[in-house]
Amino acid sequence: MSLNMYQASIPVFIRMLGNLSAILDKALAHAEAKKIDPSIFFNARLTPDMYPLSRQVQIATDMVKGCAARLVGIDVPSYEDNEATIADLQMRIAKTVAFLQSVSAEQINGSEERKVTLKLRGKEVNFIGQPYLLDFVLPNLYFHITTTYAILRHNGVDIGKMDFLGSY
Repeated sequence: MSLNMYQASIPVFIRMLGNLSAILDKALAHAEAKKIDPSIFFNARLTPDMYPLSRQVQIATDMVKGCAARLVGIDVPSYEDNEATIADLQMRIAKTVAFLQSVSAEQINGSEERKVTLKLRGKEVNFIGQPYLLDFVLPNLYFHITTTYAILRHNGVDIGKMDFLGSY
């Protein structure tokens, strides 16, 4: 049985964003239980030269909404990146999931050879659909969700591997 572009993208994106949302729920519950200002998590980072948790979530959502739109050949939905709380990040995730759910298998399948051009660090980078998804988008998605997980875990939130993986 072969795996098609839809199966390798949209359901994976939705599942991982759901897991990310659940992790953020646990962060909020932890903050409430420990009487910690949730903005501490929102602005936390593992090292001074990395993006804070808020930007990690923004990039994860940007990565998947951009991928879905580019593979379909439509305009990428634009978000303002103005979230100020974890609740705002949750709404961003929900908005992204709603967009992803609007993309059908028929729209994505057959995009393996679609040309995708991105501007990265001021320079154009060209991809073909399948390598764009498998070699660029999925690793970036997992990286930014893993980094969010690590920031929260480092800050004492009681999460583990199954929170990252989600339930089966």
